[in-house]
Amino acid sequence: MSTNPLLIIAASEIDSNLYYATRFLAPDAFVYLETAGESVLLMSDLEMDRAKAQARVDTVLSYSAYEERAKVRLGERPRLAQVVHQLLSDRGIKAFDVPSNFPIEYGDAFRGLGYTIHVRPDPLFPARVLKRPDEVEAISAAQRAVEEAVAAAMQTLRDADIKDGMLYHGGAVLTSERIKQLINVKLMERDCVAQHTIVACGVDACDPHNQGSGPLYANQPIIFDVFPQSSQSRYFADMSRTVVRGRASDGMKRLYDAVLEGQEWGVTQVRAGVDGKTIHEGICERFAAKGFETGVKDGRMQGFFHGTGHGVGLDIHEAPRVSRVNHILQAGEVVTVEPGLYYPAIGAARIEDMVLVTADGGVNLTRFPKQLEL
Repeated sequence: MSTNPLLIIAASEIDSNLYYATRFLAPDAFVYLETAGESVLLMSDLEMDRAKAQARVDTVLSYSAYEERAKVRLGERPRLAQVVHQLLSDRGIKAFDVPSNFPIEYGDAFRGLGYTIHVRPDPLFPARVLKRPDEVEAISAAQRAVEEAVAAAMQTLRDADIKDGMLYHGGAVLTSERIKQLINVKLMERDCVAQHTIVACGVDACDPHNQGSGPLYANQPIIFDVFPQSSQSRYFADMSRTVVRGRASDGMKRLYDAVLEGQEWGVTQVRAGVDGKTIHEGICERFAAKGFETGVKDGRMQGFFHGTGHGVGLDIHEAPRVSRVNHILQAGEVVTVEPGLYYPAIGAARIEDMVLVTADGGVNLTRFPKQLEL
């Protein structure tokens, strides 16, 4: 682990590492410097008082004061790197680390001022991977909101009438857009913000990131994938379910049962010390043993062609991965287990839970039932 000072220049509203380091939320970029024994913010006058009251750092300094000092030295209005140079010079810093997404514009400017810059590999803060009890509680709270919203959507599907193979509700065709709106509004009522919610029916569901559009049909699979962020805690939750309103075909039932068995087996394998790659490969082997092969057919990928899971926290996709890459699970990680199978001629299914890794096994943070036919 590097002992160099760390410099981040970003907006914490979109940079989860900066928010993790400071617990201060701001829409505009600010400067964070972490040195031995001190964490420092260089803030605009607009945010000074709020940062002093809210940020979990040792020192909050005025950007405009450092800007004025740099202006006196240069005889002209300084650029951001020249202002930060004043801060670094005061502390005798000649070399520092930056995150992998550090803007190249600033990197070039600092190198031009004589600094040596090292890119610190991800995860920038290894402690982020291991969730504290309060973080697990925040993720779980977001998950309860997801389950409430999806339950309302499922009830709407149950209440829908079937006419000519299509679903109707309130006298109108029930669409993916209506169900997504219902879910997203329910989440807003729980102070969560959803983006890219997936309600994909039929062939649309065979593309794992197709958000779905248009009418929802009876007797066809509908994949729900809901992953909002809490506006209060900033933590995400993530859950997928697959349902059929009406009757599923025999082929779809076999496919769903294979995914359910693989997913539930995967959850049982989660524990500290297990290689995530082993879990992923075990699910792949189970699918293949049931005749569900993966590969290109009729010009598109079919079968199980994505990872089994990913970390969840301040980002919806963060370290670690449960996939073809080796990773030994550690107690405190929160990972998804979300295998899927996708065949346009049969249907598609994906089932996803979030699981807390412990030394004794996995604790499933997801409580929502798994049921194919509604």
